[in-house]
Amino acid sequence: MDPMDGGMRYTPGPTENWDQAVTFLPASDHKKMEKKKGPGRIGFIVGLVILAAVLALIIGLVVWHFHFRKDLKLQKIYTGSFRITNEAFVDAYENPQSQEFQNLADKVSAQLKLMYSESSQLSKYYVTSKVQAFSEGSVIAYYESEFVVPAAHEAAVDQAVSSLSEKYSSGRARKLSGSKQGSLVLDSVVSSALDKRLISKARSSTRYYQHARGTDNDIIKSPGFPDSPYPPNAFVQWQLRGDPGHVLKLTFDAFNLEQNCSNDFLRVYDSLVALDKFIMAEKCGYYSPSDPLSFISSRNVMLVTLVTNEAGAYPGFRAIVSQIQELACGGKLIGSTGNFTSPNFPNYYPPNTTCQWDIEVPSGKFIKLKFPKFMVSTGSVCLGDFVEVVGKSKLCGQQLNTMVTVSSNIATVRFVSDSSNVDRGFAATFEAYEPSDPCQDLFLCKNKRCVKPSMRCDGWNDCGDASDETNCQCDAKMIQCKNGLCKPMFWRCDGVDDCGDATDELNCGCTADQFKCKNDKCISEKQKCDGKDDCNDGSDEEGCARTDSCVVSTFSCGNGKCITKTNPECDRQDDCGDNSDESNCNCIKAPFKKSRIVGGQDAQVGEFPWQVSLHIKNIAHVCGGSIINERWIVTAAHCVQDDVKIKYSQPSTWDVYLGLHSQKEKLTATKRALKQVIPHPYYNSYTYDNDIALMEMDAPVTFSDTIRPICLPTATDTFPAGTSVTITGWGATREGGSGATLLQKAEVRIINGTVCNQLMGGQITSRMTCAGVLSGGVDACQGDSGGPLSFPSGNRTFLAGVVSWGDGCARRNKPGIYSNVPKFRAWIKEKTGV
Repeated sequence: MDPMDGGMRYTPGPTENWDQAVTFLPASDHKKMEKKKGPGRIGFIVGLVILAAVLALIIGLVVWHFHFRKDLKLQKIYTGSFRITNEAFVDAYENPQSQEFQNLADKVSAQLKLMYSESSQLSKYYVTSKVQAFSEGSVIAYYESEFVVPAAHEAAVDQAVSSLSEKYSSGRARKLSGSKQGSLVLDSVVSSALDKRLISKARSSTRYYQHARGTDNDIIKSPGFPDSPYPPNAFVQWQLRGDPGHVLKLTFDAFNLEQNCSNDFLRVYDSLVALDKFIMAEKCGYYSPSDPLSFISSRNVMLVTLVTNEAGAYPGFRAIVSQIQELACGGKLIGSTGNFTSPNFPNYYPPNTTCQWDIEVPSGKFIKLKFPKFMVSTGSVCLGDFVEVVGKSKLCGQQLNTMVTVSSNIATVRFVSDSSNVDRGFAATFEAYEPSDPCQDLFLCKNKRCVKPSMRCDGWNDCGDASDETNCQCDAKMIQCKNGLCKPMFWRCDGVDDCGDATDELNCGCTADQFKCKNDKCISEKQKCDGKDDCNDGSDEEGCARTDSCVVSTFSCGNGKCITKTNPECDRQDDCGDNSDESNCNCIKAPFKKSRIVGGQDAQVGEFPWQVSLHIKNIAHVCGGSIINERWIVTAAHCVQDDVKIKYSQPSTWDVYLGLHSQKEKLTATKRALKQVIPHPYYNSYTYDNDIALMEMDAPVTFSDTIRPICLPTATDTFPAGTSVTITGWGATREGGSGATLLQKAEVRIINGTVCNQLMGGQITSRMTCAGVLSGGVDACQGDSGGPLSFPSGNRTFLAGVVSWGDGCARRNKPGIYSNVPKFRAWIKEKTGV
């Protein structure tokens, strides 16, 4: 089609006539009417080009002005609060529709504008302020202030807002310079930029107001709960209040949000506006009703916010709101023993709290403080929330079985929480001890821990610093190491240097009446050629004269042929003639030797080809995992939980190394990025129940001698107590130590669930498996998390468990706890198809 056929044009019809009144005047000079040749035509073309260029420039400037220039400016919302010292709270201030609220709100907005005018950096970008709420004390105003800021000046504006807040937070009430009589006097100004995830204009916004009164409970719940999932692209706020002199308690009896907090999340604030300084917690995922989330405010207000994105459908939450009297804590503790806890333990302690316990035991005795469970949110710097044993030390972070001794019969313990980021707190005990006998007939370790005398020189590091195993005289049932250590006799000649000076591995040859296998194992000569693989490498049955080779065969082929070759399966040779020895070779059994991770033995290259090393990008190994097919990896859910600094739940955070043996050889290993991370929806970060996660790699891997999947058990498979299983990983080789360079392996045994539950204080669920050596010394440790607990069976190895948690590493009567993979078989199938 001619391009002109598609356009609009005028074409006279055959019957149309020109208006006869229109005439054409003759030219007076025909030469003047002729077109000039040469430069005239070229000039016309050049002119058109110039005109087009000018038009393009004008259009470009207009587009830049109205589009790109606009994009260079950012909408910034700052939330804040301040105390008005020359106003008294009245009930009408609780209602945003009341005239009293509006009048005071207008005054606050005017004061904010005047306050921002003090800064040239703020005044030129300020748009407006809106008061969100008031509360008691005298009157506290909560507001949002909007600025439109050039992107290049964003940091400078953040700093200006921070400086202004500091200026008015000196503790002295101030009246703004230039303010008129009757203006507000304010102090305690707090302000910060609103999280950008809460600003999206694409989200619908809803706000609810509730006041808990008396002893009645109120209910808040996500929109639609429990009949339908919460809505997508929503921003919902609940402003909660109690009566003066009370604090609010918020307990979730149902909580099931999307697992990824970057998508959907709930926040709880010790405030009536979303102010970062007063954020108590950000939560997503699932929390069991048997271990519910529960928060307590430091005053009579609280804000709950729910933010959702466009994807996913999850049930949501329901919570009970009640008002209670402020929690008392601290006090005088007198006696030989006693205990104390943080407020609301084991639920979250309130912010802005200080407790002090003054402890006194009988005169002449000293004090021993023990913290069996300790979860105080601030890290090791201990600047925010902490426990201080005055004159001794500060404690913070997450710890187990911490002990502090005080060389006096008087001690002071202080607990301090700041205005944000609360945690579950601690439980503590104190007891008196004799200065001359701090362990009261027990053995005193160098680190002040007390252990039973029977644990002295028994070959196990019960103290944690090995002081119970030094300068020992060993009995006949123990190995006497040259360096003075004692080790269990069954560690002799096991290929592991347990003594540290190789004493236990000396004189390990076979006796005259024994046969030495190719793997250096010694068996009785009578076991040679008995039709059984006593060496576990087939060497005792090689070269034996048999009329029926199938008696000693290592493999029965599909065509009835018997193979006596050592390990004929999956060696890439068709020994059977029908290829039956090379079928079903995706998951195979790896060779195995007895060993330990803690104090342990190196694995052989390719010995555990399903083991992967999970690295934070460009940093280091963090967790282990297991290959289950060309794309999918199984690991632990606790490995992919976000913290303040790192978003472990994001695929972009991780690098996966496959076929790795030494952490120094990452450049030669197969490396993959991740496409998605799927933690179990019911993972409980407090109890470690359902501690399993899946990772999908961004591209399939090619299987090789060093990269192969492990077999998945069926949902009905069980692993009885006493079953030997294997743990592997690059984790710490001792409690509190550094990670291993070479992949480590260890043999442990499944432990009876009832016994384990008693040993671990009732913390074991049906979705957990216990394995270890109850006498201690063998265990997984930090950095092994997410790795496999593998069970060799026949010609295959199965993933029996995933390394989850434990009480320290390799401690006596403290087995390792693993996620029970058969319990999650259906979920793995649903998510991966494997």
